[in-house]
Amino acid sequence: MKTLKFTVILLLMLCIKTGIAQEPGHSLTVIVTNIESNQGTIQVGLYNTKGNFLNEIYQSISTKAKTGSVEVVFKNVPKGEYAISLYHDTDGNQKLNTFLSIPTEPYGVSNNAKGRFGPPQWEDAKFSISDKEIVQSIKL
Repeated sequence: MKTLKFTVILLLMLCIKTGIAQEPGHSLTVIVTNIESNQGTIQVGLYNTKGNFLNEIYQSISTKAKTGSVEVVFKNVPKGEYAISLYHDTDGNQKLNTFLSIPTEPYGVSNNAKGRFGPPQWEDAKFSISDKEIVQSIKL
């Protein structure tokens, strides 16, 4: 009986340590609308902290642009607060083109947040992931 009890406890500890007993991450679907051409790609960045917003991407996805809309899915995203920024890389150079620090390629941010005299703020763009599936629709 002691051996069985010891084995069960050992298996439980192993499951917890390896993450088997942890809750799986969540799915985040991003629908990008108002895409004006098939040229280039849509670059989507997911940020997980206020300090990293628009500076250091937590996860990213790139997909071919398609006139109208495209959809990308981030999988296994832990619960927490996040924000998204994205842009239509029309010329395929893998960077957001700017002139005097103003974007010259179409871009968008979660919650369709807009900046005033600068980029959108974390507080306006953030959203929480607490359900299994979250959808963010962002208009370019």
